[in-house]
Amino acid sequence: MATTERTSAIKQTATLKGDKQMKTNRETSVMKESKMKITASKLIRWTGLSAIVAGLIFAGYQPIQPPEVLSSVTTSAWAIITPLKMAMCLLFLLSWTGLYARQVKEAGWPGLAGFLLLSLSWALQMAFVFATAFILPLLATTAPRFVDSLLRSAAGPVSGVNLGALPALYTLVGIGYILGGLLFGIATLRAGILPRWPAGLLAVASALPVVFVLPSVAALIPPQIQHLAAMPLGIAVAWLGYALWSERREQASEPSADRGSPQVHLTGAE
Repeated sequence: MATTERTSAIKQTATLKGDKQMKTNRETSVMKESKMKITASKLIRWTGLSAIVAGLIFAGYQPIQPPEVLSSVTTSAWAIITPLKMAMCLLFLLSWTGLYARQVKEAGWPGLAGFLLLSLSWALQMAFVFATAFILPLLATTAPRFVDSLLRSAAGPVSGVNLGALPALYTLVGIGYILGGLLFGIATLRAGILPRWPAGLLAVASALPVVFVLPSVAALIPPQIQHLAAMPLGIAVAWLGYALWSERREQASEPSADRGSPQVHLTGAE
C-alpha cells in the first residue's frame, strides 16, 4: 500500500513539474512573440524618427547649399548635398504619412488635404532632386543651356529652351509645399494630439515663402537669406517627429494566451 502511495506521489510530482515547465515555455513564447510583433502604433512611432532626420537635414543644409547655377553642378559640394537631399525627400514622405496617421480622426478634411498636397509636393521634389543629383552633372558640359535653364526654372519661366511641362510641375511643388504645409499645420494645431508649438511653426514656416515671391521683397533679400528662412520648417518637422517618437501611449489591449490549460476559442470566422 505504501509503495502504491509513493508511486502515486512521484507521478503527481512529475505531472506538476511537467505542467510548470509547459507553462514557463508558453509564457516565454508569448513574451517573445509580443516583442517581435509589428503593430501599427510601432510603425507610426518609427516614422517619427524619419521626421527627426528629415527635418534636421532640411534645416542643416540650408546655410551651406551651393547656389543653383551651372558652375555649381560639377562641384564636390553638389555631389555630396544633392544625394543627401534625395534621401531627405524619401524620409519626408514617410514623415507626413506617420504624422497624419497618428491624428487621422482628429485632423479632418484639412489634415487630409494637407497630407495629400505635401505628399505630392515631396514626391515631385524627389524626382527633381534625382535629376539634379545624377543627371545634370552628366549634361553640364554637353548641354549647358539645358542645365542652366532647368536650374533657373524654379524661379520662373525661362526663355530660349523648351522644358516642356517641367516648369508647371515645379509650380505644383511650390503650391504643395506652401498650401499643404499651411493646411497640415493648422489641422495638427486643431487636432491637439501633437504639440501645438511645432504645429503652429509648421503653418507659419510653410506660408513664409509667399513673402519672398513679392518682387519688392525678393529684390531686397538675397537668395542666401531666403534659404535661411526655410530652416524653421525643418525645425518644426523634427520637433513633431520627436514628439511622435517619444510619446508613450497605452497599447491597445490584445488577447493574451491562456496561462492555464489549453482551450479552443471559436470565432465567427471559423
